Amino acid sequence: MIFKIPTRRALLAAAALLMAGAAVADEYPAKPIRLVVPFPPGGPTDTYGRLVGKLMGDALGQPVIVENRNGATGLIGTNMVKSAAPDGYTLLYTSNSAQVIGPLLRTPRPFDPVADFTPIAEPLRYSLYLLVSSKVPANTFKEFVALARSKPGKFSYASVGTGSVGHLACELMNGAAGIEALHVPYKGAGPAQVSVVAGDTDYLCDSVGNSQPMVLAGKLKGLALTAESRSASIPDIPTMTEEGVPVVAYVWQGVFAPKGLPDDIRAKLEAAIAKAINTPELRERIRNDGYEAVAQSHAQLTKDITAESAMWEKIIQTKGIKVENGG
Repeated sequence: MIFKIPTRRALLAAAALLMAGAAVADEYPAKPIRLVVPFPPGGPTDTYGRLVGKLMGDALGQPVIVENRNGATGLIGTNMVKSAAPDGYTLLYTSNSAQVIGPLLRTPRPFDPVADFTPIAEPLRYSLYLLVSSKVPANTFKEFVALARSKPGKFSYASVGTGSVGHLACELMNGAAGIEALHVPYKGAGPAQVSVVAGDTDYLCDSVGNSQPMVLAGKLKGLALTAESRSASIPDIPTMTEEGVPVVAYVWQGVFAPKGLPDDIRAKLEAAIAKAINTPELRERIRNDGYEAVAQSHAQLTKDITAESAMWEKIIQTKGIKVENGG
């Protein structure tokens, strides 16, 4: 076998390429960054995408411009970022409903949430909140479980749509608690909540921020959280796990780049997100909305996605859940 010794010219060319790459990373960002949100304006992902993006821009010295590319339950905007150049100037601000659960509901799967992207950070998350109609004669989680188990198939629960995190979280709870109930999907959080308030359905799994006002008004009863620990915003509400039903599930928001983003640019973005989340004003806003500021690193986000994907895939396959209208 003949080994070729690199020429001086080849070595100089390789060194120049390495130096050029380092220079690009040192200069980054040299222009505004586009942050794609694959949902319509006004929702929680869009709201926090704008808040986090503004503070990221302050930290990086370049504006971060949010661009809504909604459609196909997040697939349009997500694929747009997936196909973009991995230069750090096109990023995705999304949630696990689109990044993790969405692909699991489609055949064939349109993308892999980790392998086809560069995970950067998870700014925040929130657990699901079990809310029961005031017409249901149960005032604690244990009373509700006992009542629902005593009437298999008689209870119904609402969700914002088939395959949503709220739908799947309620299915996780039903399975862990031994509850048989009918799923009634609605198109959006408002109609789903109204159905439970009216007693048309018996319960739903929603966010604290969206539903706690209805609890305080006496129109819904908040019984338990799918969290690892109690929420600072509603410390009197127990977790399902501490009540004997081991269910842990979150809605989270994450920042991703196209596959192949250089590590040093990812590190800059990760640091900017961490700085943004640690801003006192934003942390207070997150807490008041019933969310949890976490600023998970890219490594932890990758690990969590892998574990979560297995959990959601199991419940989707067990229950035969499919996305509505293929959208």
